[in-house]
Amino acid sequence: MSYVFDNGPLSSLFRNFFRSVFPTLWDNFDQLVADSEIVSAREVLREIEDGPLPALTEWARAHADVFALPTPKEAAFITRIYGVAHFHQNIEQQKLLKGGYIADPFVIAKAAIQGRTVVTTELFKPNAAKIPNICRHFDVPCMTLQEFMEAQGWRF
Repeated sequence: MSYVFDNGPLSSLFRNFFRSVFPTLWDNFDQLVADSEIVSAREVLREIEDGPLPALTEWARAHADVFALPTPKEAAFITRIYGVAHFHQNIEQQKLLKGGYIADPFVIAKAAIQGRTVVTTELFKPNAAKIPNICRHFDVPCMTLQEFMEAQGWRF
């Protein structure tokens, strides 16, 4: 299985799982990155660069190839996401309230077009425009960071 990581799980990894304390986790993660089993989107890189985690920013810049530009097919899928009025309104409101970048549709589109699973820290909430809601609407597989680790069979 291959994955598209949102900013949340990457931030969680760098905030809570220090390389010096969890070396096996990082060996496993780094191997998945090297094998291109873990990718992300350019908008996630922009969110990371605006974020509060210097170690994550440094890692992301050193692995810029993980954060690819959207393809034309991905851009077309983003148009499909914004074509659902409920998702369009909520994503735009979020952007207006928080400022900065919105990576969610880019992450979902990459997963949909490349046949990958989204990894996020967001949880499904009825009538919301969260990543899991949008994924469910478009039949894109989605899981949390914990579910990702369990799917990998990681035990520490």
